[in-house]
Amino acid sequence: MQGYLSIILHAHLPFVRHPEHPRFLEESWLFEAITETYLPLLHVLEGWQRDQVDAHLTLSLSPTLCAMLGDELLRGRYERHLNGLVELAEKEIHRTHWDRSYRELAWMYHHKFCLARDTWRRHGGNLIVPFRQMQEQGRLEIITTAATHGLLPLMSGHAPSLRGQILTARDHYSACFGREPRGIWLPECAYVEQVEPILQEANIRWFVLDTHGLLHARPRARFGTFAPIFTPHGLAAFGRDFDSSRQVWSKHEGYPGDPRYRDFYRDIGFDLDFDYVREHLPSPDNRGFTGMKYYRITGGAGRKEIYQRDHALQAASEHASHFLGERMGQLRKLEGILDRPPIIVAPYDAELFGHWWYEGPEFLDFLARKAVQEQPGLKLATPGEYLHRHPTNQVATPGASSWGEEGYWRVWLNETNEWIYPHLQIAQDRMSQLAKKHGGRKNVSDLQNRALKQAARELLLAQASDWPFILRAGTCPEYARRRVKDHLLRFIALHEQLSLTQLDEAWLSGIESRDNLFPDVDWRYWQ
Repeated sequence: MQGYLSIILHAHLPFVRHPEHPRFLEESWLFEAITETYLPLLHVLEGWQRDQVDAHLTLSLSPTLCAMLGDELLRGRYERHLNGLVELAEKEIHRTHWDRSYRELAWMYHHKFCLARDTWRRHGGNLIVPFRQMQEQGRLEIITTAATHGLLPLMSGHAPSLRGQILTARDHYSACFGREPRGIWLPECAYVEQVEPILQEANIRWFVLDTHGLLHARPRARFGTFAPIFTPHGLAAFGRDFDSSRQVWSKHEGYPGDPRYRDFYRDIGFDLDFDYVREHLPSPDNRGFTGMKYYRITGGAGRKEIYQRDHALQAASEHASHFLGERMGQLRKLEGILDRPPIIVAPYDAELFGHWWYEGPEFLDFLARKAVQEQPGLKLATPGEYLHRHPTNQVATPGASSWGEEGYWRVWLNETNEWIYPHLQIAQDRMSQLAKKHGGRKNVSDLQNRALKQAARELLLAQASDWPFILRAGTCPEYARRRVKDHLLRFIALHEQLSLTQLDEAWLSGIESRDNLFPDVDWRYWQ
């Protein structure tokens, strides 16, 4: 039996940067993800490189995430955050001196935080560099997504907005990684046919769909999700495998719910004396997560059992073996049915591994090593590698779809967030008007060019799918609402100054320093 397993991790965070505040609560989203997901993932990849493990991974790094990883202000703040974690672990070692179980966990955290700091400093505080090197060595395929993770189907009636999101992402990827992206993670795996001409213009070769996007293709996909299809525009579409997703994502059956794993929610930021943990909290005035958690998942609201690291790692090893066994079972059922080796595509949010599921990076490490040692017929490969080896595939048109609730756009367009879209539609039309007006001129002043670029940035940031998602989830709705309104109000002011009045250079400099992503954004994409 021969077959491929393609693990695709989607790393994305909204652009959150607030230089006007010395500390800002939502910047902790980035800091937690670096400590708990991106650095541990890098450690896993470096281990594969050291031990010559022949396993390849696909990683999408969103343009907004890359912009934050490369930002000097945020990198400096993260360094201070990391130092604070080491200090907190040292305090916990002293506090738990007479309680062996807790003391061992405090030492575990101290070791992990020190290792994270050493790795961070070894790479000069810029994680884009080692990930780029992994790609250049052929161990990783890095793909992009839309510039600010805007939900593309909701822009399908305005082609210039699709161009702005996709071409800006391509350009930023090239600046970060020294080559154009071959694959793209459509935000929320949301697909409609209208995105294809723009993907073709950006020279994108492949993308990922949710399961029903491929199963509802016209004509029907002959091999289901176990082989890609080519769209009429020549793009390859890979479908998410239902079984491998369920075994990780399912609330009831998924591996992360095993009671041996660490409990995410029980954190010393909530458990210990407020004054003791205050300086280590994301917001000094409110309790929150510190990253130090001493309990395992024991269900319900009853007494929690202490976390035992060796038992958790044993669970990760067992689950990796089970996952591989299930994939091999799929291959056995497919043997003789396909005219080529099947590919099992398993896409996940990267932050699941390490942040939400603390043992997730170890699960990936066990999975790759067991696949190489125990299952030589199953190769961990990227979609790009599969296309290189199997370039002939069925032609069909995928069905409109997403991986959100009920399979379409309901998460991002509902009664909690529908108010956003009429304002976005007006702003999108006005951005095109500005681009057409100034794009036809021979001489655009430096100040006008700066204002047009900033207008593009503000529109892109307002289009991010994160804000309607947060409004629907209700996690921090006031922040999401404020972000949408702030970006739209700045765009409106820029449109008015470019159209009717004169540009306020001092005000423009202020918002340029705040929303400073995509320094080379091309506003002419909106013509």
